[in-house]
Amino acid sequence: MTEKPDQVAGLLLAAGGGRRLGGRPKALLEHRGRLLVERAAEALLAAGCAPVHVVLGARAGEVRERAVLPGCVLVDNPEWEEGMGSSLRAGLASLRGTPARAALVSLVDQPGIGPEAMARVLAAYTSEKSLAAASYDGTRGHPVLFGAAHWAGVETAAVGDRGARDYLRAHEDTITLVACGDVALPYDIDTADDLERLA
Repeated sequence: MTEKPDQVAGLLLAAGGGRRLGGRPKALLEHRGRLLVERAAEALLAAGCAPVHVVLGARAGEVRERAVLPGCVLVDNPEWEEGMGSSLRAGLASLRGTPARAALVSLVDQPGIGPEAMARVLAAYTSEKSLAAASYDGTRGHPVLFGAAHWAGVETAAVGDRGARDYLRAHEDTITLVACGDVALPYDIDTADDLERLA
């Protein structure tokens, strides 16, 4: 029997310090008058995720003061400097003991990915064994949906800046790819040149 989509939590990774942006945390960058962390969390909520857990790291105190994040659970990652893997581990750990049976993972520095793409990937959820990802011209990208049966494996494999890359590569044959290229642009805000996309 298919479980309800309302058992899919949103997991927003927003802890990075923006090393290649001169130390400007990505969560605090602005796009069209809003902080990236606000826009990304709102997109997960609009897509139907509940609850949404937001993993903070660099200048977490400032993010908490400035960001308006209703309906979100804020999770501190004291090991954020180790890379995205530590944030993924912290976020999944924060979901244990909640009703969530899957997590839809999104990145704060991809403002071109909105609720339409997120809702499509969320719709691929059928059970705790679900594993799905957005695809763009046949290339796997974000967001990624991990059923709870995958969490322990993801946490073990998530080291450094690799996030879930190794785990996904090892389970390539079981990933449901969801075409999202018509509703989203999967660019990252990584360098000073990329900031032009936020104008």
